Amino acid sequence: MIRRDFIKTSASLSIAGAVTPGAALSVIASAKAPEDRQFWVDTLVKIAHPVLTNLSQGQLKKNMPVESVKGREQDRRNYTYLEAFGRLMAGMAPWLELGKDATPEGKRRAQYLELAHQSLTMAVDPKSPDFMNFNAGGQPVVDAAFLSHALIRAPKEFLGNIESSTRAHLVKALQSSRAITPYYSNWLLFSAMVEMALLKLGEQWDGMRVDYALKSHQSWYKGDGVYGDGLEFHFDYYNSYVIQPMLLDILQVLSQVQPSQQSLYQTVLKRAQRYAAIQERLISPEGTFPPIGRSLAYRFGAFQLLAQVALQQKLPTDIIPAQVRSALTAVIKRTMTAPNTFDKSNWLTIGFSGHQPSVGETYISTGSLYLCSTGLLPLGLPATDAFWTAPAQDWTAKKAWGGSDFKADHALTGLT
Repeated sequence: MIRRDFIKTSASLSIAGAVTPGAALSVIASAKAPEDRQFWVDTLVKIAHPVLTNLSQGQLKKNMPVESVKGREQDRRNYTYLEAFGRLMAGMAPWLELGKDATPEGKRRAQYLELAHQSLTMAVDPKSPDFMNFNAGGQPVVDAAFLSHALIRAPKEFLGNIESSTRAHLVKALQSSRAITPYYSNWLLFSAMVEMALLKLGEQWDGMRVDYALKSHQSWYKGDGVYGDGLEFHFDYYNSYVIQPMLLDILQVLSQVQPSQQSLYQTVLKRAQRYAAIQERLISPEGTFPPIGRSLAYRFGAFQLLAQVALQQKLPTDIIPAQVRSALTAVIKRTMTAPNTFDKSNWLTIGFSGHQPSVGETYISTGSLYLCSTGLLPLGLPATDAFWTAPAQDWTAKKAWGGSDFKADHALTGLT
């Protein structure tokens, strides 16, 4: 039954994937709220399908292509599979957390929940052909953290329903990542996020790793809602790819056992709200955004922070949820309908808008690209939420360049 449904889904997605960027803009202009959510779900499923169908059967290493900088293919094979799974799940988890129901979307979600659990079993079982590397080299701590983030984002449906043997294997895998010393940068948050997952799993966790990551990032705050990546400021999207989403969720979990952390959480949230407002203004009327900084192959994952603040219903008061939905829909359509974004088997290819191999850096491979799924976090809001049901709204840049009135922008001061 599941296989037949997947065939139907894949066929419908191949039609959706044939839309050209020019046609996508006309679709954006006429999109209605329910159609937006359907497009987001279809996009998530198209991204997830090859990863989860192969991994759930222990065939990911066999069938997933590994695109990378020339000469780095063999090296990246040591890491790319955990990248694909951990990053995909970090974005997919809130949608899965809604659980199954009798709606077509709910039935679809039930299928992918089953695949996600089967995939987790394959990823952490030492006897599995797809057993993943959690401790050799430096990279695994990064994607152990993204997988940990997924567990935290779906505490009931993903973390809460893990079978006992898989749970034991998962704990050992996460604990083994402690062998990796993170760089003095955003990487400190990866070690901290793993510890938060171990906390949620009921295991001993290392408070020192968490405290060091939090204190370091407070000292790296540069003002106006932006952190440095280490001591220096980097003009890129790492405040959204990693820093602010992980700070928010680490502190939310930590506050449950250390209520005194609630004050720091509120400070971090105010900074995140400011950065989310900046991100919303970066989206052009056409649904494009500046190709600035490293890791552009993560595509619309650049807007994870805006997506997360929307998911958690913490948007600044002057930003209407529907305008965020409309803006992100425009971005997702511009990026995911670009020609050759997917290969013939629907695996993601390296690029920012389409297939652009030069965007791939030495640490980028096929698995890395699945961080784009984090731009879809608001799918964790029910279909009945105003984020999805309210009429489409112009976002700030569209108002500004269309001649409509819009509010002036002001820096966030204080909170140092």
